[in-house]
Amino acid sequence: MRALDQGLVLLDSMITAAKSNSQNIIDGNKAFELYDTYGFPIDLTALILREKGMELDEAGFEKAMAAQKQRSRAASETTTTDWTELRSDDAQEFIGYDKLEADVRISRYRKVTTKKDGDLYQLVFNMTPFYGESGGQTGDKGYLESTSGDTVYIIDTKKENGQTVHLTKNLPKDLEGSHKAAVDANQRHRTSSNHTATHLLHQALRKVLGDHVEQKGSMVRSASLRFDFSHFAKVTLEQLQEVENFVNARIREQLPLEENRTNTYDAAVEDGAMALFGEKYGGDVVRTIKFGKSYELCGGTHVANTADVWHFKIMSEGAVAAGIRRIEAISSDAVKDFFAEQSRHFDEIKTILKSNTKNPAEAIGQLQDENAALKKEIEQLLKAKAGNLKGDLMASAQDINGVNFIATQTDLDAKSVKELAFEIEREMDNLFLIIGASDGEKATLTIIISKNLVDEKNLNAGTMVRELGKHIQGGGGGQAHFATAGGKNPAGISVALDAAKEMI
Repeated sequence: MRALDQGLVLLDSMITAAKSNSQNIIDGNKAFELYDTYGFPIDLTALILREKGMELDEAGFEKAMAAQKQRSRAASETTTTDWTELRSDDAQEFIGYDKLEADVRISRYRKVTTKKDGDLYQLVFNMTPFYGESGGQTGDKGYLESTSGDTVYIIDTKKENGQTVHLTKNLPKDLEGSHKAAVDANQRHRTSSNHTATHLLHQALRKVLGDHVEQKGSMVRSASLRFDFSHFAKVTLEQLQEVENFVNARIREQLPLEENRTNTYDAAVEDGAMALFGEKYGGDVVRTIKFGKSYELCGGTHVANTADVWHFKIMSEGAVAAGIRRIEAISSDAVKDFFAEQSRHFDEIKTILKSNTKNPAEAIGQLQDENAALKKEIEQLLKAKAGNLKGDLMASAQDINGVNFIATQTDLDAKSVKELAFEIEREMDNLFLIIGASDGEKATLTIIISKNLVDEKNLNAGTMVRELGKHIQGGGGGQAHFATAGGKNPAGISVALDAAKEMI
């Protein structure tokens, strides 16, 4: 399931739980979980809550955000030694556009220690085929092999002060000799495929949505791509399909890469090349990338032909800020894996449906119809059960200090319990009713108090249910007249019912 879809499902469950407890506010910690775990934009959370007549605990969210930032700062505390110079090189040459392997020498190195990763080493070579993270594209991985066979794995590549820095977990045994530096070719291909797909996606969005679309950020990895762009409204499913079709049409056209590494910035822009957000165009010479009519300034790596991208698939689209949308997508091997997974799911569905010939969509539709009919039948049975239970409960009422006290435990669902409570409240004066219910490992408590008792005897359902909720290892709240609590200890329901009697 897509990250945003998962966030929507989780938010919907939060809203449902809050409403079942008569609450109209979503806890800030839970909202932060949506933001931190699923990348669900907080402004989108607030918008959805407003549309449903609910509020966001903004103070709680900001507190959780501050705590996360503090944890991140602590985890990223770094100590760095001075560089150890092995040889003097005026300029490091990057040869990674043309080669994935090269014989190199280490120019300098240093140790970096972080709380998160421990001791790591940064190596600078006289030349390198490794692309350092920049312009939204992640750095290459690979290995460094000495003539004696000693191998050190390069786990990441960064750019620092104009130098490409290679990150390793240990130093080569031979620091002075020559080494073979080799980029992980599979990862480079997947990353390059996603980068080329990003350019085609940009072109497609401007074609489908309009020339107002501008890139506002991107992340190109081997597994997937992320593209942020300016747009004033949600992109419809039809528009997303049109964008996807446009990109795949360019892939099928087998457009070759047209590259110019010696252009000037002014000449390139005047010629129609687009300058992308996040790229830095220092110096007089820039690099331009062209696939058909897609023409952009770019320092990243690309495939030699759009056919190498194989296929492009949009996985999600959503808001990240006011006027900024985000598309997440995959290409190449990731699409092959995605289609294979979908095929497996399809076969599993057919197996579950026990049908090799019937259209699974039709079979699922029939199951949904049957499920709806069964739900309606269950609701009618529960309503009848609640109606039968109502008379028994009213007959069981005990007069305690002028209060008609009723306590019971049932297996009715939350909706039926609430309806039952309000029906009894309408027919019985001076009522204090508490109902405990369980469903598997979940437990709930529901309290309703006649409004005159709230004033005359200073009884408060919200306060009482929070205290009684401790017996079911949970909590809750609500109004003085009506409140609910949820917990994970059904065995504590009977204790809570006895404790409620003591309260009055």
